[in-house]
Amino acid sequence: MTKLADVKFPGGCATLPDGFWSATDVWIKKPHVVNKRLCGVKETESSDVDREELHVLLRDQRGNHRLCEDVLCFLSGGDSPARAHQNNNNNNTWSSSTRTFIPKVNCYGTTLHKEVILKDFAGQRVTFIPFEEDEEGKVSFKRSNIYQIQLHSKDCEEWALELHVLAVDDWFSDGVAYPKLPWLSSDLLPKLLRWAAECKSSEFKSTLSLLPVEKYSLVYQQLKEKYKAMVKVWPEVTDPEKFVYEDVAIATYLLVLWDGERAERRLTARQSFVDLGCGNGLLVHILTNEGHPGKGIDVRRRRIWDTYGPRTVLEEKAITPGESFLFPGTDWLIGNHSDELTPWIPVMAARSSSSCRYFVLPCCFFDFYGKYQRRQCKKSQYKEYIDFISEVSQVCGFDTEEDCLRIPSTKRVCLVGKTRNYRLSEETEAEQRRARYILSRQPGPGVTVQRSAVTNDEDSCHGNAGGDGTWGAGFRPRDKVETVRNCAALPRELVDAVVLRVAHALLLMTANDGEVSWNGGGSLSVSEVVGLLEQETLPLLKKECGGLQTLLKNNHQVFRVEGGRVYIRDWREKRSTRVDTKRRPVAPGALKTRLCWFHVNHPQGCPLQAESCAYAHGLDEMRPSTRPLKKIRN
Repeated sequence: MTKLADVKFPGGCATLPDGFWSATDVWIKKPHVVNKRLCGVKETESSDVDREELHVLLRDQRGNHRLCEDVLCFLSGGDSPARAHQNNNNNNTWSSSTRTFIPKVNCYGTTLHKEVILKDFAGQRVTFIPFEEDEEGKVSFKRSNIYQIQLHSKDCEEWALELHVLAVDDWFSDGVAYPKLPWLSSDLLPKLLRWAAECKSSEFKSTLSLLPVEKYSLVYQQLKEKYKAMVKVWPEVTDPEKFVYEDVAIATYLLVLWDGERAERRLTARQSFVDLGCGNGLLVHILTNEGHPGKGIDVRRRRIWDTYGPRTVLEEKAITPGESFLFPGTDWLIGNHSDELTPWIPVMAARSSSSCRYFVLPCCFFDFYGKYQRRQCKKSQYKEYIDFISEVSQVCGFDTEEDCLRIPSTKRVCLVGKTRNYRLSEETEAEQRRARYILSRQPGPGVTVQRSAVTNDEDSCHGNAGGDGTWGAGFRPRDKVETVRNCAALPRELVDAVVLRVAHALLLMTANDGEVSWNGGGSLSVSEVVGLLEQETLPLLKKECGGLQTLLKNNHQVFRVEGGRVYIRDWREKRSTRVDTKRRPVAPGALKTRLCWFHVNHPQGCPLQAESCAYAHGLDEMRPSTRPLKKIRN
């Protein structure tokens, strides 16, 4: 055996040795977080094995006894077979499990790539023994690629992670199940060290915990290939790659979930659905194309709707919780980033019929009648909101399941209600519980309710904002046209005046501090900047999301806002901010469509030479832009 690499922990690492086992479990159960060519693994339950059982486990069809001896020697830290036998007779058993790799793209045909994983808790080491199994069940172990990760300690004060390999010279890589040997040292080992030092347990379940991962991977690849052309014809202002592949992933999740439900319930007909707040409608389009009858409803029509064809049913309508928006003949209600409708979807599903189920993917934080107000500081805001929607689901009578989707979004946790937690004969009592709970969430008298610019829509199928008066009174659907409130619609003259006033105040703070090559100004808190502005300006800024701070951040050419303080931006400095990391060196003859604020307004001009500045130093450098004007998102 060969020690290929080791990495040392920082002194006083209090998470060890427990953190080691937590970190290795991430690599065992979720290797796709490091190896991006994997979709995941399918793991068997662990069981304890002794020396004799290990012999049986590792003996393939060729009766490879030499492999057993080599592995036993490797497991005991390189001792001779005789010494290993003596040590193993004393006390050693291993926790054994098997994992099957599921690649994102099936490049192996019918061959299954697997690993036997042996945990030695006493020796603080994990050994990985790869093997392949063909469709006839024949097993072939890969002696060349056996490796081990060990936590090494000296007096429980100095800790290190070590990577050992059984046969370094014979190692081979296929780039998927078998990574390159240097990758284990340079990528995997440092990540394991970081995870072990942090030892953070997630607030949520692991991804795709309710589905067979191998089936999800297969269906996802099929749908991705089938709908990838949508990226090229996307007519919306949103990022096509993010939205197309995210909706493909959500559709995959639902299709696999529903396929399992049909098998479990012995159903033949495909489930019907209604997508509430369907947005661009792509999810509806995919589910319909894959054979599920359904429709989508949204308050605002999108341009892309016209491209789907007549089979994809999409309705432009404001949704108000009430008797007019129940769906007794529908199997599933879907809420994909459904905003203010999110807490209502379990209610609407429960009241639609005793068999109606739901799927929600919460994003923005809404209660029944406005923005969700935080109540617990010990949880993250996202976790608290997921728990709130789960509570709504439980009160509505659902056995609620939680899962984490594999999508390009920070809000990935979904809730699923497939079955009820009460008998059909108890429906009256269940409805009374729902009604009491919804009533308890209504704001008290005198309480101001925050809304996300939601008002009644004139074209709504209801005549008032309170629904039909039976339930949902006080709920208001959002406007057809959302108001832009990110300071982008403020008059240009007002914005320029605020920028100039704040910049001059910052420059005056250091103007007389001796010999200054270029005055970078001082700093002010945002509250101090408020005091610089005219009284008639403040009400205009308060109407915008983020107010003054958003205006200053929008003008990132001039200002840097960090930790609640405002600074003049010095473009000579290299900082790890989002603005600076996106900035690339200016190519010779690059298109410049905006004047440099510093060249025009700073007493000493721009700190950069004209050829290095991304903005024009004078009108002679200005060139007309050939790009279309940016559209305002509706």
